[in-house]
Amino acid sequence: AVKDKSEKGASMTPFEEILAVRAAEAGLALTAAQIEQFAVYNRLLIAWNERMNLTALTAPEDVAVKHIIDSLTAYDAKLFAPARTLIDVGTGAGLPGIPLAVYAPQIEVTLMDALGKRVKFLTEAAAAMELRNVRCIHARAEEAARRPEHRARYDIAVSRAVARLPVLLEYTLPFVRTGGTLLALKGRAYAAEQAEGKRAAEILGGGAISARPVRLPGLDDVRAILAVTKERPTPKGYPRRAGLPERAPLK
Repeated sequence: AVKDKSEKGASMTPFEEILAVRAAEAGLALTAAQIEQFAVYNRLLIAWNERMNLTALTAPEDVAVKHIIDSLTAYDAKLFAPARTLIDVGTGAGLPGIPLAVYAPQIEVTLMDALGKRVKFLTEAAAAMELRNVRCIHARAEEAARRPEHRARYDIAVSRAVARLPVLLEYTLPFVRTGGTLLALKGRAYAAEQAEGKRAAEILGGGAISARPVRLPGLDDVRAILAVTKERPTPKGYPRRAGLPERAPLK
């Protein structure tokens, strides 16, 4: 039977209902059109995940909260309002870049990943979601950050679940223009990483590392957005060649 769509929520899928409720709990104002875009993302994520490993979390509640809302915790109106360009380094399944592209459509978002198959998924997802502000690039961060079209070109760089902070800073800060910001989405051990990354931030042209604790609806653990403002250009020798930041983190 076809449900009466005039009934509140009747036309929503279970995933859309969960996302709408959880987003409201998190204080995020999602429009009906944005919820529909995320539903398209959810469908494609599940379908592609059967062919390749994009994520271990595929239940509707997990995709809504641990992927989409978690990604959106990086959004800060003061930072995003004047920004024009953002790069998601090591984006994986498009997180946090795709949710941020939906939520801040005025920003040109670059999704970068080193795995070609993932980039195919991202390209299909961006097209199906009608995200005209997204481009997908197949590249390693250590190589792309040396190219003139990417080096020091972005207002904001974001990254989630890629590497510990000293390594991540070397992957990401070279992309950020002076005066721009890196946002690293981190789990409960964020304070240790904040301390660990201090020296790397100094070497790479970053300022002090600030932490903004965030909570996800329905979950107990505290996470945080670690933010670093780029104060000076990154020295020419960074990032070091592929594999070296991971093997010998800056200390």
